[in-house]
Amino acid sequence: MMKNRPARRMIALASVAALAGTLSACSSGGDGGGASADDRSLEVWTRSTPDDAASYQFVFDAFTAKTGITIDYKPIPEFDTQLQARAQQKSLPDVMVTDAGNLGAYESQGFLRPVDRDAVAGGDQISDATWKSTLGTDGDHYGIPWSRQANITFIRKDWREKLGLPVPKTWDDLSALAKAFADDDPDGDGKADTYGMVVPGSAENGYIARWAASYIWQAGGDILKDGGDGTYTADFDNPGTETAVEWIRDQFCTPGVVVPGSVNLTTANTPFFAQGTAGIYQTGPYNLSSFDAAVGADNVEVIPTPAGPGGGTDSFAEGENIYFGASSKKQDLQEQLAEFMITPEAQGLAMQVKTNDQGVLAQPVVRIPVNTSVDIGTVKADPRWDTAKEVYDDHGRSFPWAIDFTPYRQIVADGLNGVIADCSSDIPGALSDIQSQLSDELDEQGVQG
Repeated sequence: MMKNRPARRMIALASVAALAGTLSACSSGGDGGGASADDRSLEVWTRSTPDDAASYQFVFDAFTAKTGITIDYKPIPEFDTQLQARAQQKSLPDVMVTDAGNLGAYESQGFLRPVDRDAVAGGDQISDATWKSTLGTDGDHYGIPWSRQANITFIRKDWREKLGLPVPKTWDDLSALAKAFADDDPDGDGKADTYGMVVPGSAENGYIARWAASYIWQAGGDILKDGGDGTYTADFDNPGTETAVEWIRDQFCTPGVVVPGSVNLTTANTPFFAQGTAGIYQTGPYNLSSFDAAVGADNVEVIPTPAGPGGGTDSFAEGENIYFGASSKKQDLQEQLAEFMITPEAQGLAMQVKTNDQGVLAQPVVRIPVNTSVDIGTVKADPRWDTAKEVYDDHGRSFPWAIDFTPYRQIVADGLNGVIADCSSDIPGALSDIQSQLSDELDEQGVQG
């Protein structure tokens, strides 16, 4: 049963009240919510690089042109650090666009204003499954979906065809293809310089947990089981997870199947697919344009992650939400911006690759549109994006976002990283240890079922 959650919830509500109350004494300007009644501006933060920010700017410019509402836009790479600093000042941005996985952490700290799903114009064009991912443990929605994606498997099509191998349908097929890419000189240069899978295997930021999640679920394993009442139980130490972890370790411990040294790699230092030294990468569809540019679009195929034992096809999904700062007094303007951002027009603007007036090539910040009326194949003119959308729609599965999942993800990542680093590791013992740590964290967060 829930232990500490009521107290945590009261603290969160007190934080909201403190933020809102303090703003009555604040002046208007770039500090988020204390503007006069006739102030038609919004401070908006996104977690963005310059390339991403250029895409958001196209959307915000279109919104201002339609409504006259001005956007004080701030792309913030160090988003969480800066947000905590603003929370200390008791003045949050009006609108934040960032990871859907932050919902539980932000809601528990009182940063977010609840959303009335039924009152959102255009909200009926977002699927029930996608809306469900914005629910907090109290049953309220705490964000409006903006973009989603699920991992797909990238394969060097030219390598596969040169070796006369089929598109992999199962884990065994995938392993065989990876081994062939390592052993059979798929690039034809006469050198032993190619590998199978690219894997960000580091525990840093939970990378190995994100990569492994699809395989754990496909084998019938899990991390936490949702009790349906705001509580969870640890569910890592089970036969399905053990099957998946054994298979994952086998890939790391078979020479060439995984790029050497992957146990220490993050996504920032895994360029091997683009460099032409590895031929398989389970990752997000946002890499399509860069991989095409690097090795040629005709050489890049995308497929759903091959099925696990028993036919499981779940694929790790994530995305971004539009969040309303709890301290803002601009509820109507917040809602107008969010409602525009989920229109087909705005979703399309955020899916394009286009150079802005400053010469910055905007990179898409909507990967899979949340608006179901948008035909991604038409917008992208690339059937591989249809595959990416089908994977999200039919197989996408995310971590539990209603709670602060970051500690759980890190527990799993630390444990898995230890397993793959030692080919004689005690897998049952590791799973039991991870299970115990997950349960302890559930107690700590007050959401133990």
